[in-house]
Amino acid sequence: MISSLRGIVLATTADSVVIEVGGVGFFVAVPGDVAHTARLGHELRLHTSLIVREDALSLFGFAEATELEVFGHLLSVTGVGPKSALGVLSHLSVDQIAAAVDADDDAPFRRVSGIGPKTAKLIVVQLAGKLQPPTAATPISSVPDEIGTQLIAALMGLGWSERVAADAAESSLAEASETERASVALLLRRTLATLGPARA
Repeated sequence: MISSLRGIVLATTADSVVIEVGGVGFFVAVPGDVAHTARLGHELRLHTSLIVREDALSLFGFAEATELEVFGHLLSVTGVGPKSALGVLSHLSVDQIAAAVDADDDAPFRRVSGIGPKTAKLIVVQLAGKLQPPTAATPISSVPDEIGTQLIAALMGLGWSERVAADAAESSLAEASETERASVALLLRRTLATLGPARA
């Protein structure tokens, strides 16, 4: 069982990284926020889960141990495989998942690609009582104003997940000048400079 990896990032895609550990490159599927922040040539540490199938050995990695724990819980839900579980954790934070389950709200899960209404409902039902309560009420976006909302919508239209778009928008607004905060176009340019090319 490979429970963690620490090494140098050799390559990244929208949902994976290759980490060199002891001269061996490990291909690891990761949430979008990890892939977007990983930097070539820099060290990265991941908490990992090795999924064994008849035709493949697949590694899934997460920045936080709590994400790995929730990944395991998601895999226990009927109809949720590793890719779907990873999709949930790319779209929602651990607190957002816990809050949705606690509120018996399957809407956030239905917005995840590959999760249908039936599976979304099963996630809420089968994870009830299994997750740590959220540390605070955690909305999908903590960016309240209209400009922030428009910025998130623009980023999502370019292919970024709601979670990554919301985090990036919040960071950009915090660092932007007063002129930039008044313009979605200027904020979008600033945010894309940080995120890199849009994901299809």
